[in-house]
Amino acid sequence: MSDWASYGRVDADGTVWVKSAAGERAVGSWQAGTPEEGLAHFVRRYEDLVTEVDLIETRLKSGAADASQTLTTVKRLRAGLDEAHVVGDIDGLAARLDRLTTLAEEKAGEAKAARDAARVEAVARKTALVDEAEKLAAESTSWKATGDRFKEILDEWKTIRGVDKKTDGDLWKRFSVARDSFTRRRGGHFATLDAARKQAQTAKDDLVAEAESLAESTDWAATAARLKELMADWKAAPRASKEAEQKLWDRFRAAQDAFFTRRSEVFSARDNEQKAALTRRQELLTQAEAIDVDADPKAAQNLLREIQGQWHDTGRVPRENVAGLDRRMRAVEDKVRDAMDAAWRRTEPSANPLLKQMREQVAEAEARLERAQAAGDAKRIKEAEQALAGKRNFLALAEKSS
Repeated sequence: MSDWASYGRVDADGTVWVKSAAGERAVGSWQAGTPEEGLAHFVRRYEDLVTEVDLIETRLKSGAADASQTLTTVKRLRAGLDEAHVVGDIDGLAARLDRLTTLAEEKAGEAKAARDAARVEAVARKTALVDEAEKLAAESTSWKATGDRFKEILDEWKTIRGVDKKTDGDLWKRFSVARDSFTRRRGGHFATLDAARKQAQTAKDDLVAEAESLAESTDWAATAARLKELMADWKAAPRASKEAEQKLWDRFRAAQDAFFTRRSEVFSARDNEQKAALTRRQELLTQAEAIDVDADPKAAQNLLREIQGQWHDTGRVPRENVAGLDRRMRAVEDKVRDAMDAAWRRTEPSANPLLKQMREQVAEAEARLERAQAAGDAKRIKEAEQALAGKRNFLALAEKSS
């Protein structure tokens, strides 16, 4: 304080003066005590001012203060310094404030440049978000992912600061239009999809109804073909809603499974019957091929006739085995017939017992046909007719030869 006191004085009437390069200037009056006390009072005011300047300088250099606000404060202090009621190094403090003014102006310029750059970046970021939103609104069909992206864009938008009000308003308007456009497109898409799904459900209801109506059919070939056509129609039809699609599919599949399971069981039983018939015919064929026709042609013919009767009673055999079995049986029949022909040639026609037996066989075949016709068994009728035709043919040949 003694140093600051060298910059001022108190005269005899109590007027307090401060000294500067511009000369002396009255800064107040002191009547309450000694001149030293009055001078000290105004020096303390100067020290308070210096303290304020110290704080401003420290905050400005550290970056804690707003440069523009600091510049305003420094200019205010500098402008008031020429009339300040203080005693101290006015010239030194003025020079210091001038330096602070320059520093604050530099800092304010840097801050403004930074704000301008940040504003440009913020505008660029929001513009990029708007461009993306407009592209998504115009092109995207990934409805859920795009909807989520619009939410992310909005969240990011809220974090971007520093855009002037007009520019921000214009960009927001574009973003809102894009978002609304996408929402309308998405709504239209799902409305169309719902309508298509309802049509698909109606079409698949019809397919399910027909499949269920065929589940108990025994027209195996035609029904299997139709069910395959229904499956092709199902695959070609659009999908119904997820819940309806699954329920319809379960019913459709159940109807198919019911039919094909029944068909499989019937075919399996038929296959077993045919396999059993095949085994039995193979056994009979083995017996027929073992007949000794040379020793006793008549006995051989009787034995073959018994085997033939059992042959026709075995039932159906697999189609792929029919030709081979019949060919082998015809070979045995030819062998027996040849033996009988030779025996006939050695016997007088009037005494030929074989003709008598063949006539009896024809009679028996006729009786068998009559029984089959009476029973209405189409399978037995056909087999009896074939057997009768064969025996009549053999008899005619035998009578012609005799």
